[in-house]
Order: sequence, then C-alpha cells, then structure tokens
Amino acid sequence: MLLFFSFSLILNLTSCGVRKSIKHVPDVKQYSLEIPKVNKINDSTFNFNQNYLTKNKQQLWELYIKGNPLQLGYNNGALTQNLMQKQEEIFFSKVEGFVPSKFKQKLLRGFLKWYNRKMYLNVREDYQAELFGLSQYASDKYNFIAPKYLRSLYLHGAHDIGHAMQDLMVVGCTSLAVWNENTEDGDLLIGRNFDFYVGDDFAKNKLIEFVEPEQGISYMSVSWPGMVGVVSGMNKEGITVTINAGKSKIPLTAKTPISLVTREILQYATNIDEAIAIAKKRKVFVSESILVGSANDKNAVIIEVSPDNFGVYKVENTSRVFCTNHFQSDAYKDDKRNQKHIIESHSEYRYEKLQELLEKNKKLNPEKMASILRDKSGLKGEKIGYGNEKAINQLLAHHAVIFSPQKKLVWVSANPYQLGEFVCYDLNEIFSDKRLKSGEFAKSNLNIAKDPFIDSQEYKNYEEYKKISSQIEDAIDDKTKNLSDEFINNYQSLNPDFWFLYYQAGKYYFNKKEYSKAKIQFEKALKKEITTVPDKENVEEYLKKTLKKLK
Repeated sequence: MLLFFSFSLILNLTSCGVRKSIKHVPDVKQYSLEIPKVNKINDSTFNFNQNYLTKNKQQLWELYIKGNPLQLGYNNGALTQNLMQKQEEIFFSKVEGFVPSKFKQKLLRGFLKWYNRKMYLNVREDYQAELFGLSQYASDKYNFIAPKYLRSLYLHGAHDIGHAMQDLMVVGCTSLAVWNENTEDGDLLIGRNFDFYVGDDFAKNKLIEFVEPEQGISYMSVSWPGMVGVVSGMNKEGITVTINAGKSKIPLTAKTPISLVTREILQYATNIDEAIAIAKKRKVFVSESILVGSANDKNAVIIEVSPDNFGVYKVENTSRVFCTNHFQSDAYKDDKRNQKHIIESHSEYRYEKLQELLEKNKKLNPEKMASILRDKSGLKGEKIGYGNEKAINQLLAHHAVIFSPQKKLVWVSANPYQLGEFVCYDLNEIFSDKRLKSGEFAKSNLNIAKDPFIDSQEYKNYEEYKKISSQIEDAIDDKTKNLSDEFINNYQSLNPDFWFLYYQAGKYYFNKKEYSKAKIQFEKALKKEITTVPDKENVEEYLKKTLKKLK
C-alpha cells in the first residue's frame, strides 16, 4: 500500500484527465426503463416482475435478472440494495484497516481518482449503462470517495489492483479442466478455487447471478453484490470462464477490468475462437490467465493477457489443462517476470500438486473434483499447515465452482470456503419456463455433501488460530505489548505445521530482545514448508540477525 501513497505524492491530481473522469456519466437515454418496485415475499425472498432474489438453505443468495443494460442494472440494484451497501461497507472498512491514517486515506483517494481516470474509456457503453443503473442503489455514505457511478466502476478494478499489488496477498487461485479419458463419462469437467481474500465477512454474502440480457447469451456468475463483471461463470451455450492472477508490474493507469472482459466472453461467445477474439481486442491493465471451457469444442484453453502481451495455451496429445498463477503459452516463454514468479512463488508447487492428485484420482466426476479443490496437503501428502498458499485449498477461498459445460450443470460451494455443500444448478432449466413455474433454482438431488473436515477439531483449531493471530501481530508492531510463552505455545499448537506461526513468534521474541527464544523459533520455521522464496529469505535474514545479537 505504501506504493499508493508514494505515487499519489508525485502525481498531479488536478490534471484535466482527472476532472473529466470525475464528471463522467454514461448516456443512458437510449434505453427504456421501468423503475423497479420490489415486492418483499419474506425476509430472504424478493421479486419484481420476473426478477428474483432469494436465499437458499445453504445461505447462498440467488439472483435472476433480465432486461436491457440499464434495466439490468436497476433490477440488480433494487433487489440487492441492502446486500450491496453492506458489501461496500465491508470493503471500505477493510481499506481503512490497511490505511488507518486519515491523511493517508485522503492521499489514497486522490491517487485512485487519478489512477482510474481513463477506465471509462475502456469499458463498453452498455456495461457503463448497467453500472449506472446499479449504482443508483449504492450507499450515500461513501460519496466523499467518488460519486456513486464512478465508485461502482472503480470497484470493478479493485480485483485487478489486488492482483497487481501482490504484497497484499489477496490472490492465489487454482483451476483445472479435464475431458475424454480423464473423466468418468468423457465429458468436459472444470473446477476452480477463487482465492480472492478480502476477509471472512466479504465472503459471507456470496451471490449467484443468473442474467438474461436483452442482447447476447444468458449466463450465470458467482461473485458478490455490486459486481456486474464475472470471475467464475458459464453461459447457456456451455462456455465457461475462470480467472487466475499472473505476475504483474504495477500498471500506470487502469484500463478494462478483467472481470468485464470475461463478462463479455460469456455474453457473446459460443466457442473458444470467439472467446479468444473478444479477449484479444480489449486493453487490460494486469496480467491474467483466463481458463475458457467450451461445450461446443469439448475442449479448454488458457487465454493469457497482460498490458503488452497476449498468448493462448492449448494442450496437445492430452485431455487436461492446469492453471495456477504463472503463464504457460509460447508468448511468455521468455518473459523474465513470469520466469521469476515460477521460481519464487507457490504457483509451480500447486501445479505439481494438481498433477499428483490427477494421478491418484482417475476418471474424475464432480464429487472427485470437489475433493481435489478441497485438498489441504502438500506434495506427497505432506502436512504443510492450514492456510499455506502452497495447498490447493488454502482455507480462504471466496468460492469454489465446478462446471459440466456439456450438461450445463454448475456446482457452487457454500460457506465456509469450499468446505460447505456444493449446490447444483441446471442452466437448461433455469433459463426456461420450467424454472419460472417452479420458482426454484437449485437441483438439490445433485448436490455434493459438505467436507467432513468442517466438523473436525482441526478445523475448529484453525478458526481459533485465525481469531487470535491479530494479537501476536499487534504485539510485534507494539513493543509495549507482552505475550506469555504459554500464549505463544497455545497459538502454535492450533496450527502446528504452518511455518508462519514460528516466524511470527520469532519476530515477537526478536523485538523483545529475547534472542535465544527467537533463534529457536526461526530455526523451527525453516524446517517447515515455507510458502515462497522471498518468505524463506526473510526468515533466514532474521535468523542471521539473531545469531549476530547472540555473539
């Protein structure tokens, strides 16, 4: 985050481009509009004409909207207003947590206005109209940050900025596609973990959207209230999209948010070639892998985009594609940033883990795919600690999704993470009169049971570890705060295989000048599976400084 502040001090925030973007609103006169009058059926079910919002028994919100772009936005906003405003509050309170200083918050707001000044020039006019309609139901509380419409637009770039700012540790997604000999019935099957983490509260109100646009193809998407872009989704033609972060340099200006590129693919592509053509014509501002599955092609590819390069990774002589957080196409084979990322990050480790799991799990079906997405172990089954980013399941996912494109079936995980029940949806039924008559979205007889791990003592310990971890972080930052050895021992017993707990304890003792205790903790950390090369180097550097203090 310090980079935000450094930039904002340098940049001229009163430039013409900033003033113009602050005043910008889309022209929506061309669209007919009926202001929604929402009917409240009960505390968790609302409707307006043929538009619905309801909460299922797994606590997933389900939204069905239809209409022209402006009407879609209004229908979405009117039905999800309370959820959207709550989500906005959670997001901005999280930012305040990162940046508690009011002065620095002001600098950050100034920088974001400058940074996003050209975003609207790179967003389709129909999506701007939809965002305008949606934004009419946003909270007035944050108008000091930006006007409602521009704020809604900027928030669609938050995911991209989170990818670029790797130090925030908000991303680390895993996805895979298998078909032919690798699935039980030979059909294409796709699974993904969306590890975009902005806190547990942000992930509570998952929103599954079923969208029937006036133009283009009907589609479903899994994200959160206030989002019209797509991070995980499938259309009625059986095109699927999931996004995984690549290694990005910090871009100088926002362009097209990646979630709006994938939204366009879902709305207008019927096959892989059409998806590639759409992605190729959009200017993005971060590096991203888009795994595209296609029922019509019975195949899957990875479209790899960045501000100054474009590649497509297609497999030959095999029927499976793995995607973590590094690029694989020929277009990036000489990319030094990508090569460094493969060596230093946890991406290659998870890629190898996928290979290992596929060797053990032949002929995948949705249930086996769910077990892969839920896997918490390291290579060769090693215990690497819960929450380790080297695991496929890092116990922080916003959601997990399984797609069966040829059958038009989707399974979406309920909270927590990807451990809850996977709820099944049939797009053939949902986008038909049959769904409208029944009023139900889920195909519950095909649901996948929750992970038994939820009921284990280990899971309870992990949740307790998360709750108390802030105490040791506070004590590291504030040298006046003291923790007992008993507290630290208990803290480490809650997640004993995770290197980070020993690193934290070592830093605490180092700051207290208890160097003998610090040495023991750093040495313990180095015996664990440390997430990245820079993380390991940090531990080694602390140990080196500790040993010098002991001489």
